[in-house]
Amino acid sequence: MDQLVAGERYSPYRFFSAERWANFRADTPLTLTEDEVRRLRSLNDPIDLDEVRRIYLSMSRLLSAHVEASQLLFRQRQVFFEADDAVKAPFIIGIAGSVAVGKSTTARVLKELLARWPSSPKVDLVTTDGFLYPNEVLRREGLMDRKGFPDSYDVGAILRFLSGIKAGLPNVRAPLYSHLTYDVLPGEFVTIDRPDILIFEGINVLQTRELPEDGKAVPVVSDFFDFSIYIDAPEELIHHWYVDRFMRLRDTAFRDPKSFFHRYSRLSADAARTIAEQLWKNINLKNLKENILPTRPRADLILRKGANHLVEEVALRKL
Repeated sequence: MDQLVAGERYSPYRFFSAERWANFRADTPLTLTEDEVRRLRSLNDPIDLDEVRRIYLSMSRLLSAHVEASQLLFRQRQVFFEADDAVKAPFIIGIAGSVAVGKSTTARVLKELLARWPSSPKVDLVTTDGFLYPNEVLRREGLMDRKGFPDSYDVGAILRFLSGIKAGLPNVRAPLYSHLTYDVLPGEFVTIDRPDILIFEGINVLQTRELPEDGKAVPVVSDFFDFSIYIDAPEELIHHWYVDRFMRLRDTAFRDPKSFFHRYSRLSADAARTIAEQLWKNINLKNLKENILPTRPRADLILRKGANHLVEEVALRKL
């Protein structure tokens, strides 16, 4: 896994091939159907039931162990603090990675698998898209070409949301985002009411901040995570997936007159591909190198994809 594998002897991770990782699923039941997987996967993502068996069932089993351990620790703390009325904090899973790498599919499939555990936990999924500043603000601040970069998000709102979730507060609201209009939806929210598990997905959720000189606490988003996952792939593959997805959207979603990108649907294939290449080079590749990829070593679990968009290698942080 690039520089991570080179120093595996001293790495904080253990590395597994996808085939070996699949063995850890043990007797974890497959609770999804092929039709459900097709519904859950994103455009251009070929995940199928075989991939769920190879990768996701072992992930489900691993996360089940982590959630159970967290619940046991919670009960032990109740005894320690003599706090019978303490509110159990939800278990929060963060999912990070580049655009076009398959984060959304991973998050949706994982949500369905976790919700079908025998204990029937309540599992919610929230993405960071709704926490982007509205386009009006981004234009005013000259940040439209940095949409998706750390400074394009209302980090304070993210921290308040996650703090409320972790505190066990009822009816915590997260803003909604439209990929059609490419903007936050004014006055529209999703309400999250004390889930057992929250999946929080976004490209920069493992981002850090500079440390203060005076030692004052400076929270970051990942401070609220109990487990984190990074979806990884070689740069050239992500580049290819991004451009290919753009070209497919040009023939589908972009044709909607309400789409922010409708103008691209009128271009020739060559002109549209040129636009996609420019967007990748000037925005998404820059964001990947400067902000997203450097957060990879902070994840608890790294899923490394190959050319077929399926996971080839898994890195799990050692305990």
